[in-house]
Amino acid sequence: MKLGELRPAEGSNPKAWRRGRGHASGNGKTGGRGHKGQGARSGTGGKAGFEGGQMPLYRRLPKRGFTCRNSKEIIGINIHTLNAFEDGAVVDIDALKAAGLVSNPKDGVKILGVGELERKLTVKVNAYSKSAIEKIEAAGGKAEVI
Repeated sequence: MKLGELRPAEGSNPKAWRRGRGHASGNGKTGGRGHKGQGARSGTGGKAGFEGGQMPLYRRLPKRGFTCRNSKEIIGINIHTLNAFEDGAVVDIDALKAAGLVSNPKDGVKILGVGELERKLTVKVNAYSKSAIEKIEAAGGKAEVI
């Protein structure tokens, strides 16, 4: 089979319904829009969320909380997970992704001080906790902020 021989499945691509093409078409005169009213006029879709005067869903539901649009989503990683790397390795966000420790770094990665570090590593991420910096330097490594 070649790309030029591909065809859609039978019935999956129906012919377009041509409206307003006379009485015999079954959709003549008003073209399926009914008589008068908002939906009968051209260029009026109404505003998004309008429910014909009924209280719209977005106003019926309770509103709770607040989302700050300036906040950053930082991914936290505990220091003991860095033991997955070889001694003397350079650990940056790309290395963390390659090792499967971070799938989506979002706005940055922060190393947290939970656990013990048994390797001498050079770590280059966005942020560290104080205890994480102490543990990295105690193991003989370096903590660099990017």
